[in-house]
Amino acid sequence: MPRIVREADIVWEGTTARGAGVVEAASSGAFALPATIAARVGDPEGKTSPEELLAAAHAICYVTSLGSELARAGTPPERMHVHCTITMDEVEGVGHRIVASTIAASGVVPGSDAAAFAQAAETADQGCPFSALISASATVTIEASLEQGVD
Repeated sequence: MPRIVREADIVWEGTTARGAGVVEAASSGAFALPATIAARVGDPEGKTSPEELLAAAHAICYVTSLGSELARAGTPPERMHVHCTITMDEVEGVGHRIVASTIAASGVVPGSDAAAFAQAAETADQGCPFSALISASATVTIEASLEQGVD
């Protein structure tokens, strides 16, 4: 795989506590999302935060890793759903840190069984660059369940 470089920009106006910004996907132009400190520590009110963006990034990374593992096993998925929860907490003596990322993955995978899906889920976690990044300083938990096919 070639080296991958992607970029984002944010322009922030005002103080951290009372200001606001808009974060934009500079590489793709796919989004421009409002952000405030209040969205980070309280009610998001339609604005995003670094933790939400990290959850989105981990979910996308993991779902593509899982899909690749299932295809490699000869059982490409029909549909997958991945929900990622990022937890930031106060770490004594250090400050606020990302302490956990929990992935809940499910999928409709013809020809697979629960054991094979669980194995693919574990291997996908090992191959997911975001899981590796997060697990360097936090806990990554994967919960995987195989759904019945849709007729």
